[in-house]
Amino acid sequence: MKVLLSIAFLFIVIVIGNTVIVAQTDMKAPVAKKVPKVLKIHGYEITDNYFWLRDRNDKKDPEVIKYLEDNNKYTESFMGQNAGFADNLYKEMLGRVKQTDTSVPYRKGEYWYFTKTEEGKQYPTFLRGKAKDGSDAVVLLDQNEMAKGFKYFAIGEFDVSDDGNMLAFSTDTTGYRQYTLQFKDLRTGQVLPDKIERATSLAWANDNKTAFVVTEDATSKRSDILWRHTLGGKTDKLFEEKDLLFNIGVGRSRDGKMIFLGAEAKTSREFRYLPSDNPSGEWKMIAPRREGHEYSADYDQGEFYITTNKDAENFKVMKAPAGDPSEKSWKDFIPYNADVKIDGISFFKDYAVVSEVENGIEYLRVMDRKTKRASVRIPTDESVYTMGLGANPEYNTASIRYGYSSMITPQSTYQFDFASRKSTLLKQQEIPSGYDKTKYETARVWATARDGVKVPILVMMKRGTKLDGKSPMLLYGYGSYGVSMTPNFSTARLSLVDRGMIYGIALIRGGGELGEKWRQAGRMFTKMNTFNDFVDCSKWLISNKYTANDRLVIQGGSAGGLLMGAVVNQAPELYKAAITQVPFVDVMNTMLDADLPLTTEEWVEWGNPNEKKAWDYMVTYSPYDNVKAQTYPNMLIEVSLNDSQVPYWEGAKFAAKIREMKTNDSVILLKTNMGAGHGGSSGRYDRLKEVAFDYAYALTQVGIAK
Repeated sequence: MKVLLSIAFLFIVIVIGNTVIVAQTDMKAPVAKKVPKVLKIHGYEITDNYFWLRDRNDKKDPEVIKYLEDNNKYTESFMGQNAGFADNLYKEMLGRVKQTDTSVPYRKGEYWYFTKTEEGKQYPTFLRGKAKDGSDAVVLLDQNEMAKGFKYFAIGEFDVSDDGNMLAFSTDTTGYRQYTLQFKDLRTGQVLPDKIERATSLAWANDNKTAFVVTEDATSKRSDILWRHTLGGKTDKLFEEKDLLFNIGVGRSRDGKMIFLGAEAKTSREFRYLPSDNPSGEWKMIAPRREGHEYSADYDQGEFYITTNKDAENFKVMKAPAGDPSEKSWKDFIPYNADVKIDGISFFKDYAVVSEVENGIEYLRVMDRKTKRASVRIPTDESVYTMGLGANPEYNTASIRYGYSSMITPQSTYQFDFASRKSTLLKQQEIPSGYDKTKYETARVWATARDGVKVPILVMMKRGTKLDGKSPMLLYGYGSYGVSMTPNFSTARLSLVDRGMIYGIALIRGGGELGEKWRQAGRMFTKMNTFNDFVDCSKWLISNKYTANDRLVIQGGSAGGLLMGAVVNQAPELYKAAITQVPFVDVMNTMLDADLPLTTEEWVEWGNPNEKKAWDYMVTYSPYDNVKAQTYPNMLIEVSLNDSQVPYWEGAKFAAKIREMKTNDSVILLKTNMGAGHGGSSGRYDRLKEVAFDYAYALTQVGIAK
């Protein structure tokens, strides 16, 4: 008999005759080496021991990849005793998915377009046919075939020319959100040799051979150049956005008559326009950019329509004549109502549909522009739900598609008839293993923050759950960029709720759920409200017996990962565990590095730490910079190696520093997806396995493992 010891972790390998018995003892968390790097700025001197984790170049510093891989082994070992549970959760979740299915077809021109998924295949197939039932459908793109040989494969752009002959499509094969644009002749099935790298948006001219394309900078990933590309011909550079705070994008009005080039920063926008029948013409300005003015533009029936926050914090809609759409010509189309935020307006022949939010609830308001009947909101059966327009490329249509769901109502596609003002259900998400909506309940409750502000929380639970403090709970949060977290439906979430877990979403300041004031109250120099709100929501849920601090697990990703990092620093005693996904936690280092993707444009969202005022505020919440000697909850920190939005090293550094500083025996796991980007794996089965892993972690943290 002989015993072999592994350096990274302890395996006892017992060899008896020809039989090998492997018994794994408790692995120890990998310890990152310390390489002090000193930053001197604004009178501060800060030592960063883990800055070296940024260098993933195998030849220069192979220790980075090894460190990430060792952490994956450690995480796998820790979860190993529950691997069967995670696998069972995956099978359970998969049982709720109709694996062979088709989307509801939408019409564009002569064709009906839809996607099809097939059991056992990771990706959809894109099809079209002239028959609505798909009986004559032909395959346009088979993503499964295209993905062969790649660990990751995503389709971004999918836009067919007006005559139905040419398809523009873009693909990303790493997860870095770096797309290559190509063109396919749908008459012959041939992909043209035309290829444009780093494409981010596209609009066809109505000659069916000219495409306006925006591309991104290779380093910053800022969308900055507009090109005019002629199929089989030349590509001309038309415009370059020089301001580091702005990205540009190109689009087209639904009636097909106008192309728009929008330039957008976090607090300012600017639009140019070009008639789509004159692709070589001159682009003209609608209204020059100025700080604080956010607007968007559309065109319909010979007039421009501008959704603007000028003297209207929650936005209003103005109109202007085609000959002069400058600000001096703007007149009210939808007057300002401070109680209703206008998220957008969509034009159809004789009708317009306005996306509105009032008191945190979404509405679709239909305007009859031909008969001038009073506008009407599409009615709903529930008080807490989410709804929004679906795929509606056709301009001349008698009806529109919209999507609807709630935390207990599966995703549903409806058709709304403009004339009768009636909705018809076209399809509701099917759950093969069965689903009984009456077994669950959902509500919106209001917590009181420390400054007296009421903060909404969406909750879902099994009907009849007692609020006695004994229920485990998973509380999700985001709270940035004015993004609204909606009460959508999730089949995977049922695996939590069916086991007695309450699921909640804290709609904290910084999001857009309660209008523009809500967004502004949680950004720049009010950002601390975002973190305080989440902590105060947690305290409210505990004090009102929804859960207890030893039963509360929290989750957030990206800017929501920043939220997780900030709250475990501020109030670690409130939480049993935290799932922190692709977390933006190394705020100061990232925002100081203008060469990193997306940094410069974020200066007007978070602040520019090169300025002392911004530094002094941002450093008070930056999670990595505020890790200290205290107890910490258990944490699962997940990063992706090819993440262009939040580099993998942010979460890796955060995990290393917490392990170094924490004063208790909590377990800090670091899990790296070695073949994906910000959104995780691209394949639907792979992605579902990731969700099952996360939920297995959450459930086992509160003592549920079956």
